[in-house]
Amino acid sequence: MKKSIPDKETISKVAERIESYIHRTPVVECNCLNEIVSAKLYFKCENLQKAGSFKIRGATNAVFQLSNEECENGVATHSSGNHAQALALAAKRRDIKAYIVMPSNAPSVKVDAVRYYGGEITFCDPNLNSRESTLKDVVAKTGACIIHPYDDYRTIAGQATAAKELMEDTEGLDYILAPVGGGGLLSGTLLSTHYFSEKTKVIAVEPSGADDAYRSLKEGRIVPSVNPTTIADGLLTSLGERNFPIIQKYVEEIITVDDEYIKEAMDLIMSRMKLT
Repeated sequence: MKKSIPDKETISKVAERIESYIHRTPVVECNCLNEIVSAKLYFKCENLQKAGSFKIRGATNAVFQLSNEECENGVATHSSGNHAQALALAAKRRDIKAYIVMPSNAPSVKVDAVRYYGGEITFCDPNLNSRESTLKDVVAKTGACIIHPYDDYRTIAGQATAAKELMEDTEGLDYILAPVGGGGLLSGTLLSTHYFSEKTKVIAVEPSGADDAYRSLKEGRIVPSVNPTTIADGLLTSLGERNFPIIQKYVEEIITVDDEYIKEAMDLIMSRMKLT
């Protein structure tokens, strides 16, 4: 595993490495939303990304950085869905096995997608301790190489390419808003912004029912996420040890929003975009 924070050259090389395996997703505007906020809003549509999310960026970078010896026994991870799908697809492209530990309450559509991509699933109880212990057992049996969903500099560098593309496809961004769960996307976004658009400020957004990043930044140490409750099911994880120092150094602030506001905002965005 790469042991240092990705630099500008590394992220540029990663963008080249994964280019043929991902979509360069579109950046769209909505005139109605622009009028409401009296500003220009840009949406980087990673919902249209291969395997359904930005996670394919980090997973692909990590898998294709492995030597033949490192990946001869396949790769493994724990994930509730998005990273699981991404790693299964990346492994399939390299023609290696993917062993995925998923919580028993993972959405069936994501379970089906992992299987479709050829991933071998082991279910566990829906908590972090069970995920980690089950993954440890799987790796002991298979010898697979662990690709962490976010606490891995290879993953971070891959996720950084989304913001790099955004800044290449727009001009003079004042702010970037990025969600934060484990911190893979946020730390990658912070690094790309620092290297490629230093005047742009990054604000992290987190559900109030899963606000461990907000509390961690305030206390200056990682505060684990305990019994988080939010409809934003992709943001239920605790911050990674490699992610937190990057967030501490570069994030402008972390704001929290409750689930009711998330629902209202999504309904507004969907309704207004239909009018664009």
